[in-house]
Amino acid sequence: MTKRIWTEEELLAEHDYAKPHEVAGQRLHGGFDAQGRYLPPRSLYRPTAIEHWEQALRERGGAPLLADASLLRGLRSPTSEQQKLMLRRGLGQTFWNNLTITGKIEARGRVLAELSFPDFQEIADQDISDLAVGHLSKGLLKAHGLDEGGEPEKGIGGHDVMWFALRDLAFGPDAYPDVQPPERIGRDPEAREAPELPARFEETIRFLLNLLMIEFRAEIGFAFSQEMLRDPELFPERREAALEAAEVVERIRTDEEIHVTSLRLYLGELRHLRLRTGQGKTIQGSEIIDPAWERLVHWATVEQPRMVAEEQRKLLHERILAHPDGEQILQEFEAAS
Repeated sequence: MTKRIWTEEELLAEHDYAKPHEVAGQRLHGGFDAQGRYLPPRSLYRPTAIEHWEQALRERGGAPLLADASLLRGLRSPTSEQQKLMLRRGLGQTFWNNLTITGKIEARGRVLAELSFPDFQEIADQDISDLAVGHLSKGLLKAHGLDEGGEPEKGIGGHDVMWFALRDLAFGPDAYPDVQPPERIGRDPEAREAPELPARFEETIRFLLNLLMIEFRAEIGFAFSQEMLRDPELFPERREAALEAAEVVERIRTDEEIHVTSLRLYLGELRHLRLRTGQGKTIQGSEIIDPAWERLVHWATVEQPRMVAEEQRKLLHERILAHPDGEQILQEFEAAS
């Protein structure tokens, strides 16, 4: 029988690394085995636990939430060719800002290791002690948060520091002024969407859905960043450093695969559960999650891109026109759209 109940110590357990993970003088999480392969942090048992819980969910007739990053593969601004044009013309601030903002958003993720989440056992109509959602506050969300924001008290950087380190590899330190991310990057509905549930449980479900969408958006950005860093015509004076930076992104993507798999699993388990409402009745979890996910997807693929498109266009045009050859570059930029 597969193991389905794990301790927090097990879910946070590290490999016995043969070599620590260090980049640009920064001590980072995870490490390498004797063959030089990267091992994500806190992954000695965590991936196995996730695999066991997913197997059990499928045996019960359920499945992880059916979604992946492809639902966000619409047009990007700037496009790949536009970004390459700007980098070739010495207009690197947009890409530098993207890397910086990504790191700062990742740092916010450490809140997962610090927040107190409600116990879904209070509203689940069955024992969930051997499910992933029964372990959210028993190491799973803490591990996710430490992956994102690191353990600065131990001098170990997470994804936040990894992004800053790879940015400095590609550009050198302090290449452009610091930049701050927007206050919110997830959808914040104006009213309650699942009033049948106690508010703290509805908020947690919405939080997990938003977090999954953010992970999908990040995955598109990670691939985009690697394309820039690996292009042989870009960063000509820092070519080897840019390739190393792309490899650091690959390590982040390896870590994030655990996060996406976990989130899809949590939401799949919740869909398959019957949840007790505040009125003493029960409701299938899918009746809560499916419409909420549909609304979030519409926001992320229709409403949100429409809101930022014009703002981004104006910003990029101003940045290009500040260049001495701005008019010519802008013509080439528009042609590359």
